[in-house]
Amino acid sequence: MKLGRLGVWYSTDKLNGAQLGELAKTIEKNGYSAFWYPESRGYESMSLATYLLSKSEKLVIGSSIANIYARDPYTARRAMVSLNDWFGGRFILGLGVSHIPMVEGLRGHRYDKPLGTMRAYLEGVHKDLPPGTEAPVVVAALGPKMLELSAEKSMGAVPYNVTPKHTAQAAKILGPKKILAVEQKVTIETDPVKARALGRKELSRYMVLPNYRNNWLREGFSEADLADGGSDRFIDAMCLWGDTATIKKGLRAHFDAGATHVCLQPVHADGDFAARDRMLAALADT
Repeated sequence: MKLGRLGVWYSTDKLNGAQLGELAKTIEKNGYSAFWYPESRGYESMSLATYLLSKSEKLVIGSSIANIYARDPYTARRAMVSLNDWFGGRFILGLGVSHIPMVEGLRGHRYDKPLGTMRAYLEGVHKDLPPGTEAPVVVAALGPKMLELSAEKSMGAVPYNVTPKHTAQAAKILGPKKILAVEQKVTIETDPVKARALGRKELSRYMVLPNYRNNWLREGFSEADLADGGSDRFIDAMCLWGDTATIKKGLRAHFDAGATHVCLQPVHADGDFAARDRMLAALADT
């Protein structure tokens, strides 16, 4: 499966069915190649993929990510095969180990060692596929060992909450033949106080999760950067802000670092979908 240069990541829990369909059409109309969506407390991942595929014509729909604790590998494989059969090969199964609160607290499962659990899951997803078939699977990989596993057992990686520095490291580990689809938060806002407030609000739910915190520390941020809602340096790296030209320059930094695909996530005030759509239109030709 070939991804275009740009995609969009958006938290679908914020939208009802009609709004989801309109967003898919807006993303496709603006020329983006893919729509990536999460799996959290809202819609079930494979059901949502079916709906989004039905509301678009050429758009690649990617789970970013489908929680491996939400369905067994056999079920994930059958969903992946079925969706691609029904919708012309437009579905990418992005998988992730999720986080302890979403696995043990929300689902009541035991959170096992991430690397071994993901390896076993990927082997299960690929089991019994026709010879020579390359399954459209990518992994939410942050650390070096998970990136190595992504290169070995999948089409590539979909890192989230990362900087171009991480992108360069990931590209080196994955190699030139793998997908490296990087998420980047953006807000077209030139007032630094307003922009950073939006960024801090969006990032607050992630800053309590060890997987992300550990990766940010590996990237060179300090505990002080991650305290009290995040330092300005940290927020500016995680959520690009400014005028359109400034944000496009920040997005291109990921490509310069080796990304094959960048999925931008528009950050805006709650319910301000008009601002979201203006950002999508303004950044479509990055």
